[in-house]
Amino acid sequence: MAVWGRGLRAKSVLALLLACLLAFIPAGGVGWRMLASVQEHFGLAYARNFTQLNRQNILVPLSRDLALARRFADSVLTRQWLREEADADKKALLLREADGFAGDFSSHSYFLISAGSRDYYYREAGAPFTGEPRYRLDPDSPDDRWFFNILASGDKLNINVNRDTRLGTTRVWLNVLVEEEGIPLGLAGTGIDLTRFIQDFIATDELGVTPMIIDGQGAFQAHPDPDLIALGSAAGIRGDQRHLPDLLGSPEEGDRLAQLLREAASAPESVGTGWFTLDGRRQLLAVSFIPELGWYVVTAVDMNAAQVLEAGFVNNALAAFAIMMAVLLLALVYAVDRIMLRPLRRLQGSATAIAQGRYDVSLPAPSGDEIGDLSEAFGVMADKVRSHTEELEHKVRTRTRELEEANRKMRQAHQQINDSIDYASLIQRAILPDQQLTKVLGEHHFVLWHPRDVVGGDFYLFHPGERERFLVGVVDCAGHGVPGALMTMLARAALDHAIRERGIASPAAILQLTDTTLRGMLQDCDLPRGLATNMDVGLAYVAPAERQLVFAGAKMSLYHSDGGQVAEVKGSRRTLLDRREVRFEDVPLALRPGHIYYLATDGYLDQAGGSKGFGLGSSQFRELLRTHAQLPLAEQAEALKRALDHYRGGHPQRDDMTLLAFRTDSC
Repeated sequence: MAVWGRGLRAKSVLALLLACLLAFIPAGGVGWRMLASVQEHFGLAYARNFTQLNRQNILVPLSRDLALARRFADSVLTRQWLREEADADKKALLLREADGFAGDFSSHSYFLISAGSRDYYYREAGAPFTGEPRYRLDPDSPDDRWFFNILASGDKLNINVNRDTRLGTTRVWLNVLVEEEGIPLGLAGTGIDLTRFIQDFIATDELGVTPMIIDGQGAFQAHPDPDLIALGSAAGIRGDQRHLPDLLGSPEEGDRLAQLLREAASAPESVGTGWFTLDGRRQLLAVSFIPELGWYVVTAVDMNAAQVLEAGFVNNALAAFAIMMAVLLLALVYAVDRIMLRPLRRLQGSATAIAQGRYDVSLPAPSGDEIGDLSEAFGVMADKVRSHTEELEHKVRTRTRELEEANRKMRQAHQQINDSIDYASLIQRAILPDQQLTKVLGEHHFVLWHPRDVVGGDFYLFHPGERERFLVGVVDCAGHGVPGALMTMLARAALDHAIRERGIASPAAILQLTDTTLRGMLQDCDLPRGLATNMDVGLAYVAPAERQLVFAGAKMSLYHSDGGQVAEVKGSRRTLLDRREVRFEDVPLALRPGHIYYLATDGYLDQAGGSKGFGLGSSQFRELLRTHAQLPLAEQAEALKRALDHYRGGHPQRDDMTLLAFRTDSC
């Protein structure tokens, strides 16, 4: 027995050694492939993140200069002077206003070009401006062809990388068309120094990483190598510079790049990736589109040169793998000896008797030692396992039938509950005044209504009156889901009663009577402690003919914007059904043409998001309104929804959300 044990131990150790050696070779290959896959995975993530970051770094500052350039071009003084260029008074007024724009532009410079006289006016940063033209554009001069191409195209905005030989500067020019009643009066805008632009947004110290900007035809608008930049290409001037497709390995890769550009243009917020042969090396290209500029931000990553994974990480991983294999081998040797060989020597006699799995087999008589005792224990165990197995099989069959019946009933109950909630959602949606809003306000309004659950505690109302007057409002009942939806029924009934009794001209009187009515409804109800019944309400009475808006709010504000600034009119600090009764007051406002008015529940303002999970807040909400106030209302609604979704990220929706906006241009 001892010789057998020693022989089996030696053979087991030898077998484990051979198995580990045989496993090491494929494991090493698999590990190397996994390491390469990890490097490619991290490289792909790095390229996407780097491209997205570059996109934001380019878009944010350029968007600011673009917005200023558009305001400069749309200025009444700019159009008046370009119509009457010889008028010294209008010129002086324009120059005073333009100095303010110069201070706001990042380059502190601007230009004006008259389509009539073709005079080029340029104010250089840090230099006094006399108001005299720097030069006159010549339609026959190749250096001036860009201007006439832009006028001929009729594009409202053109971003052109070009060198002005007379000014002696190469810049990213933001050209905005100045026109009146469809007639072009000239161009206005600013320019960003190309060298600084490349240093700020393109240059990088990362080895093996090449950021660049191209247009829809693949012409380089910015590149670490300035010689590749296609100067004037955005204005229809084609030189002999090379395009990105020219640097690829084959025409088929050029077709794949074109497809990648089309996919990026269809989804501007995403980053498309693909493998290409660039400059003779296999590189990963990451592409993102900036629709505001018409540019594609491209990042080329050479995986063989880029430091995606540090060398120390790879070396440490290999060392850890070798140590792990050695420790595993020692552990296996010990485990085999401890767990298998010793028990096998002790159980050899008794294990032979039940080797075929027959529980009724006769075991050897007890021998009075440990092996005999263990054999007897094996026999008892075999009998108990057999009886327990039969008993368990019977119980499993019984429990299975019971579980199937319980699951069937649970599915039926769940389906009934879902059907009831879906029907309640249909009813709640039906009471919303979408048709009346569309009939009266048409495209001059939008509503974002997003319950947290299938049904919710937010709703909005609209009551038309005589002579185009109307009452519009938003209500946020405490709670959400089914309890919140039931509270909306009470709130709607109380508000309709108050409007019938008080009319629509005094929102404060409506709120006061609604509060009284709701208290009367609930005074005899035995409500559970801690159940919230309060309601936030904002009502606005609008009389376009009198150019008047009257607002009253119960812990809800009215926001309004002229396209440049956003103001807030706060409502009462207390809600309906507050613990203490409150007197609501009407706040009259002058109704101004073109102003947009917003009512929002706290579900929008309190939504968690950002890197720290904080609520959006009133300040960021006003900034969102200011940023998108110049968009048409339909586009503004989509922009505000995207902005909130971007801010929210992976955080769940906390509460029901409602945002209602309207304007009246008839006054």
